[in-house]
Amino acid sequence: MPYLFAHFKEKITPDGEQVYFGISRDGYNWEQVNGGNPVLTATKGEKGCRDIEIIRLHTGGFVVLTTDLCIVYRMDANYNVDWKQVNSHGSLNLRMWKTDDLVNFSEEKLLYFGRDDFGCLWAPEIFFDEINEEYLIHWGSTVKETDYKHMSIYCCTTKNFETFSEPKLYFTKDNEILDSHITKVGDTYHLFYKNSSNPPMNMHATSKKLYGPFEHDAEFENYMDKEIYHPGSYEGPTTYTLPDGRWCLMLDFFGCEKEKMGYVPFVSSAPGDMNFERADSLFTFPYGFKHGKVIEITDKEYEQLKAFDA
Repeated sequence: MPYLFAHFKEKITPDGEQVYFGISRDGYNWEQVNGGNPVLTATKGEKGCRDIEIIRLHTGGFVVLTTDLCIVYRMDANYNVDWKQVNSHGSLNLRMWKTDDLVNFSEEKLLYFGRDDFGCLWAPEIFFDEINEEYLIHWGSTVKETDYKHMSIYCCTTKNFETFSEPKLYFTKDNEILDSHITKVGDTYHLFYKNSSNPPMNMHATSKKLYGPFEHDAEFENYMDKEIYHPGSYEGPTTYTLPDGRWCLMLDFFGCEKEKMGYVPFVSSAPGDMNFERADSLFTFPYGFKHGKVIEITDKEYEQLKAFDA
């Protein structure tokens, strides 16, 4: 069962903040695609791609969605970034490509959802709602009403990635939250997200309905708080099922020197089992994968990506 990991790299050059692909035969050992060079490079908007999302459409083909942001272009001579400016006037669009085969891609497109009060749109993800046969796109935004000081999760829906519903609030808390990841196991929707404060760490909540209400998972919070080194230094959750039936939760660790940043794997016995154990020794990466998404691919798609040369 091959896998594709769409991601970006954290580098002090703009080529890091683009779309990269990694592939794996077993979900544990990963290899680079295209010689470790970007598969897609942004040319519009902020000319950067962060927080890479990819989904296989139920009608065939794929959509790639990213945050329209390049932090490197916003750094001063000492590599400092004005995050207040980024939160209030950065990444005002999402970036999209379509592809039928993961090798040939459509023209890059910036998605504007019609709300001028957003200060930013970060970390988009797509969830296919089988009940309504439509796609839920969710992301983190600040809004003018709170002077761009409080990030919550917003969403819109689409059936074709051509027209989109008006954005609305999806999930919020008293403190800022970001980096939402939704997956469904059985009849339960699992929402993973990042608390920016009080306490700063990844959280988990569940619901029997896609739009909630969601019940907070106190045991997962306790695990993050007591068992994880520097729990506030993880973000960008993504999950997938390994060939042996175990469940993998990847969390993007950003608390070390830049070239070593990347995902850390946590494994449980089965999808929906929240009793995770950190499992670094079971996984290998060619370099630090940053905030992205894992999907299953076919053997043919794996071979095409292995031979990919942009």
